[in-house]
Amino acid sequence: MRAPDFWQIGGPLAVLLRPLGAAYALGGAVRRSLVTPWQASVPVVCVGNLTVGGTGKTPVVLDLARRLAQRQPHIVTRGYGGRLAGPVRVDPKLHSAEDVGDEPLLLARRTPVWVARDRVAGARAAIAARARLLLLDDGFQNPTLAKDLSLIVVDGEAGFGNGLVFPAGPLREPVRVGLTRADAVVVIGQDRHGIAASSPLPVLQARLVPKMPLSFAPGAPIVAFAGIGRPEKFFATLRGLGADPVAARAFPDHHRFRGDELLRLEGLAAGLGARLVTTAKDAVRLPPSWRARVAVLRVAIEWDDTGALDRVLARIG
Repeated sequence: MRAPDFWQIGGPLAVLLRPLGAAYALGGAVRRSLVTPWQASVPVVCVGNLTVGGTGKTPVVLDLARRLAQRQPHIVTRGYGGRLAGPVRVDPKLHSAEDVGDEPLLLARRTPVWVARDRVAGARAAIAARARLLLLDDGFQNPTLAKDLSLIVVDGEAGFGNGLVFPAGPLREPVRVGLTRADAVVVIGQDRHGIAASSPLPVLQARLVPKMPLSFAPGAPIVAFAGIGRPEKFFATLRGLGADPVAARAFPDHHRFRGDELLRLEGLAAGLGARLVTTAKDAVRLPPSWRARVAVLRVAIEWDDTGALDRVLARIG
């Protein structure tokens, strides 16, 4: 589902839903108070967020896996959208997005990934497979596994929305509560909400940049489509690269594309003399017969201050 406008700007409906948001936050707090986290025998680094929807966690996890490669990291993730409960090690040659979700497939091309709805079971399986460091993709609000370092990823354009907890706003928990358990904040993109100025934690500034070479020609007409947390961010990135999106179509997050939908998109592109373009996360959800017919924009994280990042990562020990 598309995030409602009042999650960003507030309004009467947000006010009406505030009691439900307070109950949701209370439920999370009670759960954390009742659980004793399991302490892994290796360091656990969590990359999470305080809001529902996409903020850019996956590129951050990929970059950390590269930077920490000598620590033999394994990634543990829930595998949202997949049918397998796990723990199971993701094999891109064997598994599909329907099995394990789209993000694990992307991550598993670079480093070992375990899908597990039970995070502790996933951590145990990774350690048994000789992981010397665990990267927890999401799971910041999950209290069952102790974290040695937690990074909160924030979309600089959206910030924390209207500052209210779901369903009144986009927050999974109050900002002040979440930040007390975190070690640093990662702001991706321009900080339009003054997060760095108000944060009690170190703030790492970063941006998403396209991987080169592009799989489409800058300046050529394209029809862009995406089923991610903020499709408009993808469309804006394309325009910033000099692409000409003559049409843009947004789908729900983690949408599984059907053949008839893709045929309509292809027909639209043909009528406009354009090429279809989507995100890397969406590409793994395309039927295999469509993957060669759609160009993909792949992105990576670029840090403003890698020294500051290294100082935060040094806390792992």
